[in-house]
Amino acid sequence: MNNKLRVAIVGSTGYGGVELIRFLQHHPHVEITSVISSSSSGESIADGFPHLTGVINRPLDGVDPVEIAGRADLVFTATPSGVSAKLVPGLLEAGLKVIDLSGDFRIKDGAVYEEWYKHPAPSDELLQQAVYGMAELYGDTVKDKTLISNPGCYPTATLLGLVPAVQAGWIDPSSIIIDAKSGVSGAGRGTNLAYHYAEMNENFKAYKLNKHQHIPEIEQVLGQVAGSPVTVTFTTQLVPMTRGIMSTMYASLVGEHTDRELVDLYRQFYENRPFVRVREPGIWPSTKEVTGSNYCDIGFSVDPRTGRLTIVSVIDNLVKGASGQAIQNLNLMMGWEENLGLNMTPVYP
Repeated sequence: MNNKLRVAIVGSTGYGGVELIRFLQHHPHVEITSVISSSSSGESIADGFPHLTGVINRPLDGVDPVEIAGRADLVFTATPSGVSAKLVPGLLEAGLKVIDLSGDFRIKDGAVYEEWYKHPAPSDELLQQAVYGMAELYGDTVKDKTLISNPGCYPTATLLGLVPAVQAGWIDPSSIIIDAKSGVSGAGRGTNLAYHYAEMNENFKAYKLNKHQHIPEIEQVLGQVAGSPVTVTFTTQLVPMTRGIMSTMYASLVGEHTDRELVDLYRQFYENRPFVRVREPGIWPSTKEVTGSNYCDIGFSVDPRTGRLTIVSVIDNLVKGASGQAIQNLNLMMGWEENLGLNMTPVYP
């Protein structure tokens, strides 16, 4: 374990935290020195996740920044929104680097954050300090930083699907409509009637119509790319599967472009980025083809009849949409190869 980066995971009893454990166990430069849960301190993580029996043998630690700093160099905060905003300042003061998965530091305008998340915003100083860690767009900006804000799951699938076409000026940003579907693990492990088996099995339902907290995150990035404010229509839906997001996007074309031209544009944009796979014309991805992996797969269809473009983007919401992307940010932050510890083939079927 000599010379390995010591890592702690706050929120290790959630799905995101457990995925961090699964991947970091195989990371050549990392040692997990603390798994932390405010509600289960002193217990074994295997009590709640028997599949981790013999993998993590130490009991769960409590949330104490000073104690964490004595055991770790970097902390992943995989907490519900509103929790990290209170916790991260103490972790930074203790000299720790932080990669936050909660969403508390993604929105640069505190008033916008409070409007959508319904929690008090972190300080403006921390909001400006936090680097938005979408590796394929901002990977060069995270090196040597101390606070990384990991993107949300829906924004990851959506922005990776839209940004190249918006940046190239090939679609009209004001025309974007996003239809996004997610498996129920995106809601976390807590109990809620809406996610019970009897409620979700053989069912398909929309939720948070025009009110989802990921809307301002998507618009913030698209506005930066377009050079002016962008407003999108964004519909989220739950489907009866455990993992996966499919974001299907529609936009009006600017000029005439073919499927082949779109594929070439996106492959050039994501050249040397190992986790975006662009499909050949006429081949569209499905969620099962990325399950358990850090890949984002993208496909296209130009409709000359309507002058519109359809983009299909899929990810595993717990990996590329959360923990895998967080490790990707860790690698870039530390100056390591971007794909260290992440080269896992998707689980299929």
